[in-house]
Amino acid sequence: MALWICTACGLEHEDSAAPPERCEVCTDERQFVPLTGQAWITAKQLESQGTLLHTAPIETGLHRLSVAPRVGIGQQALLVQTSTGNLLWEPPGFISDAAAQTVRALGGVAAISGSHPHLMGAMVSWSQAFGGAPIYIAAADRAWTRRPDSAIVHWSGEANPLPGIRLVQCGGHFAGSSVLHWADGADGRGVIFTGDTIFIGPSGRTVSAMRSYPNLLPLPEGAVGQILDRLEPLVYDRAYGSFGQVIPSDAREVVRRSLARYIEWLRGEVDDY
Repeated sequence: MALWICTACGLEHEDSAAPPERCEVCTDERQFVPLTGQAWITAKQLESQGTLLHTAPIETGLHRLSVAPRVGIGQQALLVQTSTGNLLWEPPGFISDAAAQTVRALGGVAAISGSHPHLMGAMVSWSQAFGGAPIYIAAADRAWTRRPDSAIVHWSGEANPLPGIRLVQCGGHFAGSSVLHWADGADGRGVIFTGDTIFIGPSGRTVSAMRSYPNLLPLPEGAVGQILDRLEPLVYDRAYGSFGQVIPSDAREVVRRSLARYIEWLRGEVDDY
């Protein structure tokens, strides 16, 4: 028996003697199966190929975790350190004894979550490496879980995995797409972790939101407006994406301005096309 990891999205699947026939996440219109076809790998195979986890401090109480060579989509996880435990945001699609030990040296993992199903990687293996740490998944996205486990906690609307850390369901990309709000981040000015719920542009001064990023499927006005509405109560000055992007300051205004501009385009309230 083996835990199979989809090489396209990096999600681990249930134990089986042979790999699944297909990855349901990748055959959905928001993701894709590569032209080379569906392929699978295991954590042991990845480790034997030299796959490693690297960590880097970003700001006080925050580390970025990256895997090289890249696994699946290649998200860079974020470890939020608090006085009551650490939260692992968007876990990598790879874990090994050495990787777990590296994170254990940073205080371990007390809770796990992510913005949506594409970026949850080897979530159950990460949970089991840290004593069954609870995995917070929006109830609206429960059908996309490829490896069910008793550590999974389903939630709706908002959840508080740890004191000072709040999950907010925004919808859009997936019905359960969410952001994480870290009240103490950015020296107390507040931080949000956006995942693919809101995608930070390369300049760090714009964001967007899509149903599918690789397949370029847009969202309707109502979905973009809902994201704005659900973010409105949050106080934050900085935002981090899952691929190294950052809005270092004034993030709340950047998000509001960018998504309002998106709605103008959806309404046709522009004349330069």
